Amino acid sequence: MTFPEFDPVLIQIGPLPLRWYALAYVTGIVLGWVYAARILKTERLWAPGRPPITGPQLDDLVLWITLGIILGGRFGYALFYQPAMFGQLFTGETLGERFELFQLWTGGMSFHGGFLGVCLAVAWFGRKHGANLLSLGDAIAPVATIGLFFGRLANFINGELWGRTTDVPWAIRFCNARIEQMYGFCPAGNEPRHPSQLYEAALEGLLLFTILSLAVWKWRLLTKPGFVTGLFLVGYGLSRAALETVRQPDAGMENFPLGLTMGMMLSIPMILIGGWLVYRAWKRPPVAAAD
Repeated sequence: MTFPEFDPVLIQIGPLPLRWYALAYVTGIVLGWVYAARILKTERLWAPGRPPITGPQLDDLVLWITLGIILGGRFGYALFYQPAMFGQLFTGETLGERFELFQLWTGGMSFHGGFLGVCLAVAWFGRKHGANLLSLGDAIAPVATIGLFFGRLANFINGELWGRTTDVPWAIRFCNARIEQMYGFCPAGNEPRHPSQLYEAALEGLLLFTILSLAVWKWRLLTKPGFVTGLFLVGYGLSRAALETVRQPDAGMENFPLGLTMGMMLSIPMILIGGWLVYRAWKRPPVAAAD
């Protein structure tokens, strides 16, 4: 299959381009906000405890989470994948090179960096308002899958983060006139590759959303602080590690020992911490969310 002639710009408003990638972030944050509000508003899910924060407090938290996603995602990308960006702050020959780290519109975001940014935002906000941090994490974790789903679809539209070469019937050649015009060549080459972005949208987005929704609404696991958060960490970590076997490693990071990739190595701590949270929560009786 040939990659469709997607335009990464949805609409041009004067000099301002509205990109599918930006729309994915906005859509994920807004829908996540709505879903988190519903979870917090449904008090029976938290009984015998109560929700860790109120609706108005969630409205304030969304701003900090948004900042955590953007700043953490960008700084994490530079730290994990392009550390030279930090050096360019001092050694860049042009103004553009010096401030490439802050040029979000050029692309380059890390999920793991954004995740750490959100963790810091939630921890700071929870401490400030005296909320149970594990229960607060349980309210936020299920909505993260919404952003992951739309983000991976945007990666596919942009023709980035493609998979390894393959001969499966649904393989895609990530090369078209738009990509050749943009780069002067096709970075993915002309070989058929796994559409790993769509695999990730399905596993990290749809499947994990379904599992966490069952945990919240059917299995009533919000009564065990930390369980839903741990389930998200394990679910994402396993999905990401498994899909790294069909996703093309980042340039310059193809030769880690044991066939590991950066995505795998960053996911292993998530799996371990998530497993510990699930075990800890399961062994404890339900407690009030505000304790």
